[in-house]
Amino acid sequence: MKMLKCSIAAAVAFGAMTVSTFAQDVTLRFHQMLPPQATIPAKAIKPWAEKVMSESGGRIKVEQFDAMSLGGKPPELYDQAKDGAVDLIWTVIGYTPGRFPTTEAFELPFMMTTGEATSRAFQEYCEKNCMDEFSDVKVIAWHAHGPGLIHSKDPVNKLEDMNGLKIRGGSRVINQMLEKLGATPVGMPVPAVSEALSKGVITATTIPWEVTPALKVSELVKNHTTFSGKNGLYTQTFVVAMNKASYDALPDDLKKVIDANSGMETAAFFGRVMDEGDAAGKAIAEKLGNNIIVLDEAETQRWKDAAEPLIEGWEAEMDGKGKDGKALVEEARSLVDKYSGNM
Repeated sequence: MKMLKCSIAAAVAFGAMTVSTFAQDVTLRFHQMLPPQATIPAKAIKPWAEKVMSESGGRIKVEQFDAMSLGGKPPELYDQAKDGAVDLIWTVIGYTPGRFPTTEAFELPFMMTTGEATSRAFQEYCEKNCMDEFSDVKVIAWHAHGPGLIHSKDPVNKLEDMNGLKIRGGSRVINQMLEKLGATPVGMPVPAVSEALSKGVITATTIPWEVTPALKVSELVKNHTTFSGKNGLYTQTFVVAMNKASYDALPDDLKKVIDANSGMETAAFFGRVMDEGDAAGKAIAEKLGNNIIVLDEAETQRWKDAAEPLIEGWEAEMDGKGKDGKALVEEARSLVDKYSGNM
C-alpha cells in the first residue's frame, strides 16, 4: 500500500510537471517610466501586451509596471532589460548619452516629420546600422515621437528669445542643439519636467504635444512654439527591448508571437499613437486659450541655419568613431522622405 501511494504521488507530480512543461505559461514584466494614463503606456504598451496575450492563447501574460514602480531611475531601464531585472522595457534611447551613437542621426535638428513616418524610417535605419549597439537585448521596436516643440512661460517668437532660456532637453544631441540656439539646456528625464517647471528650475521645456497632458504642461506654461514646413524641430528616439534570456527561454511557437509583434509595424504603431496623442495634447492647450506660436518660413530658416553646425559636428564625431557621419545623415533624411511621401 505504501509503495502504491508513492507511485500515485510520483505520477501526480510527473503529470503536473508535464502539463506545466507543455503549457509553457510565461509571465513577462514590462517596466516603463510614465504614469499609466500617459499616451504610450495607455495607448501603445497596453494594447501591445493585450495583443501578445491574445495571440498566445493566454500562454503569455504581460504584467505592466508604470512610473518606475519596480524601482530604479529612467536611465536605468535599458540595463534592467539587459541584465534580466525585468523582461521588457520602453525607454528613451538618449537617456544614456553616447551609448547608442548611431541612433542620434534621428535626433538632429529638423530631421523628422511625423511620429509614424519617422518611426518607420528609424526602424529601417536601425535594422541596418544599429544592431551592434543593441546586441545585448532582443529589440521589439525602435520608434520616434511627433514633432518636438518649445513650451515656455514667456513667449518664444524669434531666435533671440532663446538667449539664456533655461530649458529642459531630453538627450545629449538635443541639449547641444539648444546651446546652438542660444539657450541654457537643463538635462532631465521627462517625468521630472512638471516639478522643475513648478519650482522654476527651468522656464521652458522641449517635449512633444502628446506627453503634455500627463505632465500638465499646458497648465504650467501658456506659450507653445512650433515651426513652419514639414520637419519638426527635433524628435527623441525610443526602444522597446526584451531581455535576451527571457526571449530565448520561450518555446518556438511563443517566440513567433513575440516576433509577429516586433519590427516595422510595431514601430509604426507606437509612432502613430504618438501622433494621435499630439492632437489630443494640442487640443487641451487650445481649450485653455494658450498662446500657440507658429514661426513663419523665414524665421524657421534662421533656426535651421543656427543649428546646422551641430549636424556638421555630429558627422565629424561619427567619422572619429569609424563611421561615415555624412552618409548616416543622408540615409536618415532619405528614409524619412521615403516614408513621409508627399507631405
